[in-house]
Amino acid sequence: MTTTLVAGTETGRIDTKSDMRVPLPLTVAAFTANFDRFAVAPILVTIAAAMHKPLTAVVTLASGYALAYGLSQPVWGILSDRIGRLRVVRLALTIAAIAGLASAVMPGLALLSACRFVAGFAFGAAVPSSLSFVGDAVAPERRHNALADLMAALGLGSGLAALFAGIVAHWVSWRWVFAVPALVALTTVVLLRGVEEPERAKVGGLREQIGAVLHAPYAYVVTALGIVEGAVLLGGLTFVAPALEHRGLSSATAGALTALYGAGTLAFTRVVKALTRRIPAHGLAAIGGALVVVGYGCAVVAPGTATYALVATLLGAGWAFLHSTLQTWATSVVPHARGTAVSFYVAALFVGSALGAMFGSGAASRGEFGLLFGVCGVVTIPLTVAVVIGRRRFVARG
Repeated sequence: MTTTLVAGTETGRIDTKSDMRVPLPLTVAAFTANFDRFAVAPILVTIAAAMHKPLTAVVTLASGYALAYGLSQPVWGILSDRIGRLRVVRLALTIAAIAGLASAVMPGLALLSACRFVAGFAFGAAVPSSLSFVGDAVAPERRHNALADLMAALGLGSGLAALFAGIVAHWVSWRWVFAVPALVALTTVVLLRGVEEPERAKVGGLREQIGAVLHAPYAYVVTALGIVEGAVLLGGLTFVAPALEHRGLSSATAGALTALYGAGTLAFTRVVKALTRRIPAHGLAAIGGALVVVGYGCAVVAPGTATYALVATLLGAGWAFLHSTLQTWATSVVPHARGTAVSFYVAALFVGSALGAMFGSGAASRGEFGLLFGVCGVVTIPLTVAVVIGRRRFVARG
C-alpha cells in the first residue's frame, strides 16, 4: 500500500484521494486471529465429550483464551507504538503458530488450556495493530469507512471459523481446528515482509507513552464501555453454539448456524459503510444496540433453533454498528499514543468477554440459556445509551 502523507491533526494520515484499503497480508492476519478465536465455541461440547470432562471445565478454553487475548493488549500496544505495527504482528503470529500447532497435539485439558492461553496472548496483537495501522494511515473523517472494510474481513473470519470448526470436528477431528489457523499464521508472517510500515507519531519514554493514555479522560470511558461490550456481545456469542447443541443439534449444524454471526457482520458492515456519510456515529451505535436487544429478547420469549440463529445474526449486526463506533472512537482518543490507547480498549473488550463466558458458564451447564441471554439483553440497553451519549459529547468537545 502506498500512502501520501499530509499535514493534519493526526500524524501519518493519508490524503483522502489515496488508497484507503488495509494491505491484504495485514487483513489476512486479522482474519486469522478472528478465525482462531471464534473456532473454539462450536467445539466445546465435542472436546468435553472427547476428554470426558464437564462443559464447565472445557469452557476455560474459551474464557482463558479471551482473558489472555485481553491481557496481551497493553504489551502489544506499547510495543507497536515503539517498534511498529507490522513488526509486532510478525512476531506475534510466529508465537501464535507455534502455540496453535502444539494445541493440536496436546493430550490433556490442562496442557491444551495452557497452549490456548499462549495462542490467545499472541493472536491478540493482530486486530489492534491493524486498527492502529488504519489510524496511522487514514484521516479521521474517513476512518469509520475504512474500518468497515477491515470488520468485513473479521466477520468473514468469525463466520467461517464457526462453520469450519463444526464440520471438521464432526467429520474429521477437533484438533485440526487449531492446526489450520496456525499454518495460515506462518504463511502470513512471510507475506507481511513485503508490506510497508506507515508513518506514525513519535513517542517519548515509556512513562510518557502510558501517561498520555492515563491522563486522557475519554480513554477511561472507552475502556469501561469495552468491558461491558465484551461481556454482552462476545460473552453471549460464546454460548450460542452450546445452546443449539443443548437442543439436540450436532456440532456441525450448531457451527453452521453460529456462522450466521459472521454473515451478519459481513452484511451489516456493508450497510454501515453506506450509512457513515448520512448517520452520525452515535446514531449507528444506537441502531446496533437496538438490534442486539431484539435478538436477545427473541431468544428469551421464544427459545429455539430459529431464535438462537437470529441471536447470532443480530450479534453480527451489533458488532458492525455498535462495536465499529467504539473501535473508531478508540483510535481517536489519544492520537500520539494510538497503539497504546487502542490496546487498552481491546484489552477491556476481551477481559469483558472472558468475564461474560465465566459468569455465563454456570447457567449454560444447567441449560438456562433464556436466563443467560436475558441478562445480556438487559445489560445491552444501558451500554448503548452510554455509548450514544459519550460519543456525542466527545465529538461536540472537538
